[in-house]
Amino acid sequence: MPSFRCSAILFDLDGVLLDSTRVVAAQYTRWALENGLDPAVVMNAAHGVRTVEVVKRVAPHLDAEAEMHKIEEREAAADEVVRMPGAVELVNSIPKGRWCVVTSGTRFLATTRMRRFGVPLPEILVTAEDVKNGKPDPEPYLKGAELLKVNPADCVVVEDAPAGIRAAHAAGMKVISLPTTYPERDLHEADVVVSGLAKIRVSVDGAGGNGPLMVRLQ
Repeated sequence: MPSFRCSAILFDLDGVLLDSTRVVAAQYTRWALENGLDPAVVMNAAHGVRTVEVVKRVAPHLDAEAEMHKIEEREAAADEVVRMPGAVELVNSIPKGRWCVVTSGTRFLATTRMRRFGVPLPEILVTAEDVKNGKPDPEPYLKGAELLKVNPADCVVVEDAPAGIRAAHAAGMKVISLPTTYPERDLHEADVVVSGLAKIRVSVDGAGGNGPLMVRLQ
């Protein structure tokens, strides 16, 4: 397995630090049936993409903002989300200010889930409201690098979806992907695919905690 030297690590949230796949599927299916849409078509558009953009794509006749809030409020109330194995240990091994979360969800949904299911809140959180263009556009990850005050080329991203992989690569970042939401064959654009967060080890290269981060994969 390769290793990476970087200045910071940027994590997607759903499918990376939290396993919300069942909740997303259940709530999008419910919403699709309420609106006379094909759940399979909606789900095909959903993963790794902002909810408002999913609504605009599959139901342009609806009020995208209103429907987004409806879907995400239901998702936030759901109990089926679980913390990914190794998530807390991994983020706690990274010095503060050297990692962030970049999610396609709203700030409300992201912070509610992280608090509720025990994932530490990062100092920097980039959400759907913070960008004009969601993944696969590079803007969310470029925003994360900007707030971390690091060069995008010196960042490593942990993702689970092709849209996120493309966004990170378009931002000039390396990508580690997890086959949690998509099978490994659909993640071929990533620099490397690992089976879980427990396979990722992060340490600081040098004294004082200010040196480069070493990301080693097992």
